[in-house]
Amino acid sequence: MGIQVEFNPDLALREFDTEERLPEECLPEKLEVEQIYNFLKKGQRLFWLSEDEEWSKGEMPLCETKGQGKFSRPIASIKIIEATHFLKQGEVWTKGKYKVIDVFDTDNPKINFEGCKKVK
Repeated sequence: MGIQVEFNPDLALREFDTEERLPEECLPEKLEVEQIYNFLKKGQRLFWLSEDEEWSKGEMPLCETKGQGKFSRPIASIKIIEATHFLKQGEVWTKGKYKVIDVFDTDNPKINFEGCKKVK
């Protein structure tokens, strides 16, 4: 028997105000640079927490998900600043906080991340 965890190189949240989802499971109505937002994900998620220069100082993509592994292109660069696992009705969840570093123009085809590394 093992421990089931998921390693996430990005944070993927639902569209703002998605029906039957808590606000923390969704993107905020408007993303603002330097603002800190709460997130909530079902399952035991592991996120990158680092200030290491080689990994873009811990920055990672924020994407929108429709579920089933269907993600948008990155809409922002964020840093996870807190992640906590807890039990909710017998299931493991991960909650935390992320800080917005940069918001991307989603109409611009510019590449902002190459794998896990932010492109300058």
